[in-house]
Amino acid sequence: MLIGLLYGCGLRCMEVRSIRLPDIDFDRKILHIKQSKGRKDRMVPLSEHLIRGLKKYLAAEHPREWFFNGNPNGRAGGDFDSRYSQRGVQWAVSRIAKDAGIKKQVSVHTLRHSYTCHLLEDGMNIVTLKELLGHANIETTMEYLHLCQLDDRKMFSPLDTLFAQCAPHTK
Repeated sequence: MLIGLLYGCGLRCMEVRSIRLPDIDFDRKILHIKQSKGRKDRMVPLSEHLIRGLKKYLAAEHPREWFFNGNPNGRAGGDFDSRYSQRGVQWAVSRIAKDAGIKKQVSVHTLRHSYTCHLLEDGMNIVTLKELLGHANIETTMEYLHLCQLDDRKMFSPLDTLFAQCAPHTK
């Protein structure tokens, strides 16, 4: 579920660690990201596939406050809560990638990059994507463009669309 949320919602490490049970709205199919980078809130859509997995996870694990409960017992010093640690999330992502036979180094941010590129490649507009990612500036979102393999076939002239809607096709 950790990988599903990171990739399926384009989350940062801090965001996935900070999910509380009330932040998940199954009826509206959204995840409320609260007080993220820049102390901003945002909503991201949840896929049906992810919702099914999240419900199974909740039924099996019975988390209390945080969606992903860690085990802070035995850690000396500091002000630890019961969430997964940042290192724990990073370790889990690396371990799952290694177990899957992926040779390249995979990080939490690799999944966020993949989320962004796949949405751009599927035709999502960059302004909507900016909001989903929680970026303050469009320039930050645009940095992902060089990583993506955008399909040139999606390019067209607005005249084609205009004439297709206004006049019957003639040969």
